[in-house]
Amino acid sequence: MQLIVFVLMLSVLILIHELGHFFFAKLFKMRVEEFGIGLPPRAKKLFTKKGTLFSLNWLPLGGFVKLYGEDMENAEQASSPEAFFNKPIWQRACVLLAGVIMNFALGVFVFGIVYTHIGIPTTTNKVIIVDVVKGSPADKAGIAVESQVEKIVSGKTTVAFSGIDDFVKQVDSLKGKEIEITLLDKNGTEKMVKVTPRLNPPEGQGALGVALSNVEMKMYPIWQMPFRGMKVGLSEAWGWGKEIVGNLWLIIYNLFTGKGLPKDVSGPIGIYQVSKQVYAVGWVAVLQFMGILSINLAILNVVPFPALDGGRVAFLAIEKIIGKRRKNKIEGYVNTAGMIFLIGLMLLVTVKDVIKLFNK
Repeated sequence: MQLIVFVLMLSVLILIHELGHFFFAKLFKMRVEEFGIGLPPRAKKLFTKKGTLFSLNWLPLGGFVKLYGEDMENAEQASSPEAFFNKPIWQRACVLLAGVIMNFALGVFVFGIVYTHIGIPTTTNKVIIVDVVKGSPADKAGIAVESQVEKIVSGKTTVAFSGIDDFVKQVDSLKGKEIEITLLDKNGTEKMVKVTPRLNPPEGQGALGVALSNVEMKMYPIWQMPFRGMKVGLSEAWGWGKEIVGNLWLIIYNLFTGKGLPKDVSGPIGIYQVSKQVYAVGWVAVLQFMGILSINLAILNVVPFPALDGGRVAFLAIEKIIGKRRKNKIEGYVNTAGMIFLIGLMLLVTVKDVIKLFNK
């Protein structure tokens, strides 16, 4: 079942990407020869509509769009007003980037659904326990994750605090002394625990051994939730986009400087291993993972590298600069070389994933 969910997830991401190319091509009155569900070889011709063959293919992973007029060596295509290469450069660029736009939009939409369900992250002055280190004073005292700190009492004195920084400051001032902390659990039930903050805690753990947050997942009226969720989703997608770009640059830098692939880079096998863990958590985690992958696919495809959509847009920029159409064969050779490089990189990452799998 996990494998089926994984394949369906990737298929949806790729199909959405290809639908972007398809819709924009139709918008600009370009002929689309074929829209394939799955990858060749072809299993069945489904139907033909407005000159486009819709097909079902044997490899159940995503799909593809075949545009008419990408081969300028063909005399018939070269003279057709419906041909891709006979359209203005800006229209061709829109078609090429449409898949990227669709994947980014899907990521925002999926994050919107997630936050509509779990609540809108809202910064507050509350002190919320989000993690408890095993064996720490907090763990021994029975402090639970998702508890909210309400009050600190030292002896007979109530210690006032406001926000996380002030809470940490007050706890640090009471190291080595037994204090009483009043907590509210996620159901709103009050609980009091006695705990002694450590004098010399391990690095990064703090005196109590807890991780804190001041972000509350807040629910708004149901009609507001989708819009607020989409707003947070856009911010989340943008943040993941910057993270992905940084990691991609690190991969390229390491490869060309001989440092090898970063340890946390994964290919299909590694992504599948992560998806299994996500699947075990629940559908919300699956959707969030899908949103991250969708943003990842968008960023990857916009990179100006041969064989990717960004690389093809780069060729359009060259055409604009030199003021004449480039040789179709040259672009074909460059894209083929780029595809060989990407396949080789994918194989390298996959081998790395397999080795990591067997070393567990």
